[in-house]
Amino acid sequence: MVRIVVFDSGLGSLSIITAIQKICKSEIIYFADQKNFPYGKKSKKELELIIKKTLNLLEEKFSPDLIVMASNTPSLMVKTKNKKIIKVYPPLREAMNLSKTKNIALLGTKTVVASKSLSNYIKKFNFPKVNKIYKINSSLLVNLVESNKFITNKLISRKIIKKILNNILKNKIDVATLSSTHLSFLKPLLELEFPEVKFVDPSYIVAHKVLANIENNNSKKNTLKIFTSGNVKQFQNNLIKLGIKNKVNFLST
Repeated sequence: MVRIVVFDSGLGSLSIITAIQKICKSEIIYFADQKNFPYGKKSKKELELIIKKTLNLLEEKFSPDLIVMASNTPSLMVKTKNKKIIKVYPPLREAMNLSKTKNIALLGTKTVVASKSLSNYIKKFNFPKVNKIYKINSSLLVNLVESNKFITNKLISRKIIKKILNNILKNKIDVATLSSTHLSFLKPLLELEFPEVKFVDPSYIVAHKVLANIENNNSKKNTLKIFTSGNVKQFQNNLIKLGIKNKVNFLST
């Protein structure tokens, strides 16, 4: 059975895991590194140390066939040589192709939107100068997901979404990328608040990359084992609210 480790700093991995399980069978190890939540407020140096330590731990403990770095922040900001790693990036080309106004928004964490790494990533596409990309710090929206407020208090969540995005998304923007894996959970609320904007989720792009890398897969069913470096009981409760009843195990980093 193909073994895939998927990790980020919390609930974000689940959006990627759901997409993977819809298109292929595999054994998935999900590691929520909540001890280091949020990645989106860490410096580049801090992230490099965290990711190096995490990758070594995951390799030693699980010997995976693939490792999915299910977070845009380290995917953009931390260079890795491990060929097993699949990263998640802002789906800018897909978003620009969808856009009629050629004005798109990139919703990401505080660290990402302010980073040189993101600026360099955008330059690679060589978009015409008339195309505009508005970078939006969405760390407060990430917190709505990790705290489960997007489920337990939809009214407050909608107010926060409107406060952060209203002014910018009215600026001829017709497409926005969900460039934190946590934000995939907010897609229904975002579409409710901004029905004229298309929100592009990269989860299925990542899932198809996974599928392309496990051609000799003979797995017959999906299995999921869950680990956290944070509070096991609290994380278990949050997962139950999402309809996930798998046992949560502690994994020290």
